Amino acid sequence: MGLGGCIILIATGAILTFATDWDMQGVNLDLVGIIFMIVGLIGVATFSSIAKRRRVVVRPGAPVDEDQHRNRGGYSDGYGV
Repeated sequence: MGLGGCIILIATGAILTFATDWDMQGVNLDLVGIIFMIVGLIGVATFSSIAKRRRVVVRPGAPVDEDQHRNRGGYSDGYGV
């Protein structure tokens, strides 16, 4: 589930909790909305922690492998010419 899905869960939970006055027998919509919001918040926290780990910090003076840039895709200049 991506960030968009988490935000949709939070919004849906808020709508169910605060903006509806439906009564369904056997289902507490306020509780369902709160559960949706909590799951959405957990998803946002998990997504942001995973996104932080994916970031790669390159030092300004890091050496560059010229062969990797020169031979990208099997072509000498990268455009196939």
